[in-house]
Parts: sequence; C-alpha cells; structure tokens
Amino acid sequence: MADKFLIAPFDGGLQKDLKPWLIPDTAFAELKNAYIYRGRVRKRFGAVGTGGFFGFNQDQSRLRIKVGTTNGSGDLAGTVPGGAVSIGAVGQLFTIGDEFFTVVTAGAADMLTTSSTATTYTFNTGTGAYDIQGSLAATDVYFYPALPVMGFANYESAAINDEPTYAFDTRFAYEISSNAWERLDGETVPGDAQWSGDDKDFFWSITYRGVTPDIRLLFTTNYVRADQMRYYDGTNWTSFNPDFIAGGTDTIESCKIMVQFHDRLLLLNTLEQVGGANSKIFSNRCRYSHIGSPLAADAFIEQPNGNGGFVDCPTQEAIVSAYEFKDRLIVFFERSTWELIYTSNEVLPFAWREINIELGAESTFSAVAFDSAILAVGENGIHACNGYNVERIDAKIPDEVFKFHNDDDGPSRVHGIRDYRAEMVYWTIPGRTGSSKYPTRILAYNYRSNSWAFFDDSITTFGYYYYSDDKQWQDMDLPWETYDTSWDSYMFEEAYRTPLAGNQEGFTFITSPDITFNAQSLQITNITESSGVVTITAINHNFQSGDWIFIRGCKGITELNDQNFKVNVLTTDTFTIDLAPEVTGTYTGEGTITRVSQIDIKTKRFNFYTGAGIQSSINKADFFVDKVDDSEITVDYIPSASGISLRDDGLATGAILGTSVLELSPFSLRPMEASQKRFWHGVYTQAQGENIQLRLYWNDDQMRDVNITSEGFTLHAILFHASPIEEY
Repeated sequence: MADKFLIAPFDGGLQKDLKPWLIPDTAFAELKNAYIYRGRVRKRFGAVGTGGFFGFNQDQSRLRIKVGTTNGSGDLAGTVPGGAVSIGAVGQLFTIGDEFFTVVTAGAADMLTTSSTATTYTFNTGTGAYDIQGSLAATDVYFYPALPVMGFANYESAAINDEPTYAFDTRFAYEISSNAWERLDGETVPGDAQWSGDDKDFFWSITYRGVTPDIRLLFTTNYVRADQMRYYDGTNWTSFNPDFIAGGTDTIESCKIMVQFHDRLLLLNTLEQVGGANSKIFSNRCRYSHIGSPLAADAFIEQPNGNGGFVDCPTQEAIVSAYEFKDRLIVFFERSTWELIYTSNEVLPFAWREINIELGAESTFSAVAFDSAILAVGENGIHACNGYNVERIDAKIPDEVFKFHNDDDGPSRVHGIRDYRAEMVYWTIPGRTGSSKYPTRILAYNYRSNSWAFFDDSITTFGYYYYSDDKQWQDMDLPWETYDTSWDSYMFEEAYRTPLAGNQEGFTFITSPDITFNAQSLQITNITESSGVVTITAINHNFQSGDWIFIRGCKGITELNDQNFKVNVLTTDTFTIDLAPEVTGTYTGEGTITRVSQIDIKTKRFNFYTGAGIQSSINKADFFVDKVDDSEITVDYIPSASGISLRDDGLATGAILGTSVLELSPFSLRPMEASQKRFWHGVYTQAQGENIQLRLYWNDDQMRDVNITSEGFTLHAILFHASPIEEY
C-alpha cells in the first residue's frame, strides 16, 4: 500500500537559492503567472481597462485628447497638439463616436477607417495635420497620441480618499472625466504646457501647500531642464524654477525627486543654472525651502539673505530615490543608503547620516513604503531599510536582480506598487538582452509569506486610482460571472484605492487579484495576409516569440476575433500568429490585443525516502483545487533531474495511464461536486526515480481555449501517493 504525503499550506513561493531537490516541500522551482496567496497557489492578478470602467472600450481606457467637434456635415480639419515637437506617428488613432481612424502610413496619407460615410480621412505624420470629412455630425473628435504612460499622480485636493488621478505620457497630462481620459485643464491649447521628455523620463509628483496653507498644489518634475518643474493649481500649470540667489541668474531648473519634510519642500538631485550659465547637475544635493509658501520669491534663497539653502551629502554617488519613514527621510543613493536628519537648527535644518555603506537603490520609482521598512531595488539585490540598517530581502531568488537588463535605461524603468488587498508588491522588470526596451515581466512579492513569483506583462508605470462612485453591474461591459468576486466586492466601492497601470501604447488598466483575465493592452494597427501567413502590426508590441494573445474587435477582417493565438515575433512592431484561420476582406481598424498569461509551475523534486537512501515511486497525485467549469490544466512529471517529460513520452508510446490532465470542473459521476466550491481530483503519474518533479501548466491546446485561459486557477494542496522502490 502506498504512503501518503500531504503538501499544504503553500508558503514558500519561488525559490532559486537551492537546487530543486533541496527547497522546502511547499516551495516551487518555477512559479510563472501564479503566486502564493494565504496558503494557496493562485493565478496572477487580472486587469480591466479604465474606459467605461470594467470593459473593453479602448477609446476610453487610452490617453486621449479632444481636438474639436465636427460640424453639421461631419467635417473637421486641424493640427494635433504637439507644438515644436511633432508627435505624428504610425499607430496613432482618431475616434469620432464609434468610428475609428487609424494611422498606418508615414507622411501624408489616408488612414484606415471603420466609418461607412467619411469621404476624406487624411493625416500627415510630419506636420500633424488631419482632415476628416463626411463623418458623424456634431460629434467630438479625439486624438490618441499612443505614447507610453510615464506616470500617475493623485492630487490631494478633494474629499478623503477621493483624490483625482492624473496620468502623464511623454508630452501631455490627462485626467479622468466622465469615465474616460481627457487632456488635463490648463493644457487645452495645442502646444501649451506640454512636456518634452522621452520614454525614460518618468514623472514624480507630490501635493504640497501654496501661498496659504489651505491651497493645495500638485508639484511635478520629469528631470528635464527644458520642461522645468511645474505645479498645478486645479486650473493651470505654472513653471517652477525658483531662485536660490536673488537676481534670476541662479535658479533651480529641475530635480529628480520632490519631498515635503518638516514643513519644507525638499528638492533632491538637482539641476541648477549657476550665474546664468548652462545647467549643472548636483546629484548628491538636497535643496530646501523656508517654512511657508514654496512660491514666495525668497523661498529657496540661501542664507543669510533667505531661509532656504542646500546640503550636499558627503558622497559622490547620485541620489536615486527617497521616502519619508517614521519622521525620517530615507534617501537611497546608487550604492549606499543615508538618512536626512532634521536638526531643529534653523541655520542648518538638515544633516546627512549614513545608514549603510554598501547597499543602495538603482531605480528611482522602485521604492515601496511599509510601516516597518522601505523597499527598493538596487544593483545587488532588493533591499529593505528600517531606518537603522539595510538588508536584502530576496535571499530566495538571489541571482534574479543581476538578470535585469541594463541597456536602454533599464534600471530607470523599474516601477513598484503595493497592492494592499492582495498583500503583494509588484515591480516592473526590464526585458532580457535583445528584447524590447520596455518591461516584459513583473516581479511579484508576497510580503506576508515572504514569497516570490514572476508574471509576464508589459507595464511602464504603476499608480493608484480612487473610484469616484459605486459601480453597478449595468455599468459593466462584461457579465458579472466573469469576475471572481461577489456582488458587494470592495472592487466596486466608491473611494476604494486600487492599483492602476499603464503601458507603452497609452493604455491604462485597473489591476485586481479578483479578476481572472488580462486587460486589452495593444491596438492592432494593421493586418495583412500573404500565402496563408497573417502578419499583425502593433507598434512597440513588446512580445517575445511563444507568447500568447487574444484578439478582439477587428473590423473588416473578423475571422481572428475572440480567439487565442501564439506569437512569432518579426520586428518590434510586427509579428505573425500560429494556426491562423483563412482571412478575407481588408482590415479597417478597431482591433485590440490582450496578453494571455500562460501558467507554468514546477514543484520541488520530491523523494520522501531520500534519508533512507531509497528511490521513490509516485503513482498518483491528488490535487485540492477550486472548481472552475469547463477548465483544466496539464500535469507533467519529470524524473531524476533529467528534464525528460514522462507525460510526453507516455503519449508518444501509448504507455500513459489516463490523460495527465487535471480537470477543474466537477465530475458528472460525483453529483455532489456540482455544488462544491473546491474538491480533490487526481492524476496518475507513473513516475519513478531518485526524485520526481511535477509541472502544472497550460499546454498549447489549452492555451488556444479561451474558456480555459480567461478563468482562474487555485491550488490548495497536493496529496502524493508514494512508495519506496529500491536502494541507490
């Protein structure tokens, strides 16, 4: 009779510091697109577009600019915002009501259109001039720059937990208005107050007082001298480049970080104009204002003529990130960590104290705050500073941080966010060598169980969003059963704060552990077919060959809609898809792409008799799983650290017992299972060896099944049926 060994609860997560046979029973050698949550393995977080809230409306979930309204004949001509910096490009979009106009050719050319009435629809990518005639009459026209999302900001100007959320791409600022993005007030005039950074210049924003304490201003910087720092008062943006010596020739042009600390506005890692000459970078400097309005003419004037000043840290390393922590300001440098101390001396109110000489941070936006520590990503590990010391927290995955891609400003592209509901921290991770410059993965950290996992995704930045009102099911673009949550879920409550993400094409989406599918994240610019090969153009798609996608909403060519496909990458903007059906017609636009996350989990290499020097036979494994109708997952088994798939070999020879498929739906011969939320289902493994590793994953056939990939997966426990077979 076989011995039985229960593996539960799961609390180890991904562990790579030891070989797979040495890691704990409840840890995993691979954990991809799944993570540990309160003792169980769960599919990664899902997301939905912000447009219309919880739907697939790309025209609302993307950053967009209203450029005008058509006349009574459906005509509108003009030039898109851009000023001196042209932003015309292939992949951009116009919408007029439900009509889409997609830019597919550089220069002056016709756009693709879903309109059945428009007679003229041209756009010049060199000048930004557009001309649309014969479309919908008296209808607003929106332009979609399709630029990467470079930051989110919460303006602390409203009621408790009801702060408006602003978004930035490389050129413009936006706000949510009537459940869709609009260009922010004060930026409505083309060219007015636009920004000029590139796709590495992310935005740092804080809310601080104005001329009087009751006035709240949003101070923002992207560390670009030409843009200068700015503040927003709820109506307009104003440049902010204060003098530090009276006279207008010695000014603070920009900074990397803004912090409010002890009733002063602090500017860290500054860009300064000295004596009217070109700007100089003071990367180890903190500039501070007086106590009071930072807009006062003398707010930053150095003593003795004013009450402002500066203090340089006694290191030549650059300031990378900072966060206030228990009345302390923790400042991460490149390879060290310091504290900026408040001295209570008005002559020199701040001083530097070194906390750790060898561990710092490499990524400005990687800092994530906790009550007990500040986490940040450094070049030698992921660190936690408690105010007294800095320690690595990634001992289970010690080599992963060294695999982060450093080209294309990779370190600056790491962004972190804390998801309070899921008890997780997420960091965007730059792609591996040879892949896109934009992040291709997310490093997930469960701070309750100290466990790790990786998700496949392309997110440029994170932020928070506060719902402005309670959501009702009739407001959703999807049926309620597609959400793995209850009718009264926190997700739909007014003033609830939830993580918000943006990507390289200007898409924004709300993330949640209770959503089982990903959000639309790319626009299909064009589709062509030649000799049976379907080629898709999606600008900066950021895929790698072997990734999976879901296609929806294509007009003109409809045979690809509502299906999953495997990607074969051609260029950064194009790819082909496997097993594409025969397509007819001509693509006219509106199609979107959703990344499909492929679960891939490898357990430790089990041998329950290693201590006795005996090999193991595992003939069966029972899995305690959540019920998911019409869903399944493949279970493979690999013996003796060989890498050989016994499932594949068994299928090839016909020797396999069963199908090696773990059914997640109830068995018809067990009537009670239909009413259960979870149950035990078994798989016969027929595996023998020095040790045996299980792999749970969605194979290609399962990945093509939308009903499977759009649903969740939760594993609570594994029960092994094992027996000894022989001595070594």
